[in-house]
Parts: sequence; C-alpha cells; structure tokens
Amino acid sequence: MNTFLAFYQNIGPALTLWVAGTFLLAGTVKGVIGLGLPTVAMGLLGLAMLPTQAAALLIIPSMVTNLWQLAFGGHLSDLLKRLWPMLLMIFLGTGLGTQWLGMGGGHGAVRALGAALLVYALSGLCLPTFKVKPETERWLGPVCGLITGIITSATGVFVIPAVPYLQAMGLNRNQLVQALGLSFSVSTLALAAGLLWRGTLGAGEINASLLAMVPALLGMWLGQVVRQRISAAVFKRVFFVGMALLGGHLLVGG
Repeated sequence: MNTFLAFYQNIGPALTLWVAGTFLLAGTVKGVIGLGLPTVAMGLLGLAMLPTQAAALLIIPSMVTNLWQLAFGGHLSDLLKRLWPMLLMIFLGTGLGTQWLGMGGGHGAVRALGAALLVYALSGLCLPTFKVKPETERWLGPVCGLITGIITSATGVFVIPAVPYLQAMGLNRNQLVQALGLSFSVSTLALAAGLLWRGTLGAGEINASLLAMVPALLGMWLGQVVRQRISAAVFKRVFFVGMALLGGHLLVGG
C-alpha cells in the first residue's frame, strides 16, 4: 500500500488535495460539456508541478473517461472509417514530437502549456462556425491530426486543432461526442507511449494516475447531474473564459 501511495506521500497532503480537487473539477467539466478533462487537469496541475508530472497523472483518468464516452453512440464503425487518417497522424505526430521536442521541465514547457490553453480558449470563444466539406477532409484531417499530435507531445493538451476540426465536420451531437472520445483516446494512448519512451511514466506515476481516476469519475457523474440543471452553452462559455485566464497566467508567469 505504501508503494501504491508513494507519489502522494512524496508530494504531501496539500498538493494531494490539489490533485484530487483538480480531477474532481476536470471530471465535472467533462460530464457537463463532453470534453475538457485533460485541458483542465493540465492547466491547474501546471500551476503546481511540472507538465510531465501532470501529463503522467492524467493518463488513466483521461483514458477511462474517454472510453466511457466512446462506448455509447452507435457510430464507432462509421467514425473510424471517416477519421482514421486523422487518428493515425495524431499518433505519428505525437511520436515525432516526442522525439524532436518532448515535454520539457522548465519555464518554456509551462509557457507552451499556457499558450496552448489560451489558443484553445480563444478559438472556443471567438472562432466563427464553419463547415468542412467532405472533399476537404481528405487532406485537412491528416494535417489537423499531425499538428494535434505535435502539440500534445509538447504540452499534454490534445484539443488543438482536433476539436474545432471535429466540430466543423457536420456531425450530430451523438456522433460528435463519440468522435471526441475517439480522438481523445488515441491522443491519450499516444501521450502515454511518449511518456514511457522518455522514462517519465513508471509504476509510481501509473499508481498515482489510477488513484486520480476516483475523483475524475465522481466529477464526471456530478457533471452529468449538473448538465440537467444548467445551460450547457453558458457553462461552456464560462469554461473557455476560465481556460483563457489560466492559459494567460501560465504564459506570462511560467
């Protein structure tokens, strides 16, 4: 048991509570709007620890919640046929980025994380609605996948530009939720592979990530309850404003 809890014993009770609160909030956000767990987790944990440590902690909560999201909807086969070029390039982009860039441990990595959060938030707040034509998907999907993978390897954030691209594909709500789960699952696996290759995802980090899954799942359940009581559109706008402020803080103060 001591070995299982070693990571949290090393970081102390205050930071342990910060981790638990972060994943509770991140899970709640995901429960309400269907995305945001790794984004919130990386942003808030990035205030207190290195991005590589934060990324290692989110692997299992992200994987489990995304598989949960992916399991429902009934469109998996069609989405795989349509999205496989983008998904393949996410994996390859993350691998190439891990080899060339990697997630550093200094101020540059924190600023890169802040920049990614800020760009994502501003795209959510300001980017006009647009549609991707089917013939455009053939080349734009792989390009978005490659860029997403490279950004993932450098920051642990895997929403840019994958999320705006998926939202522009004209999918219905159930298809979009399942497509996001599929994209995030592939990104999480690719990120985990990159962390393993760099030696920053060992048994201690996996155990810590496994424990972080508990508040994440509780938060996701709470988010699904909250979703029935508030406007998801208003909540999403508040989420993007919060991410913009957090990203700006990390970018300037990192």
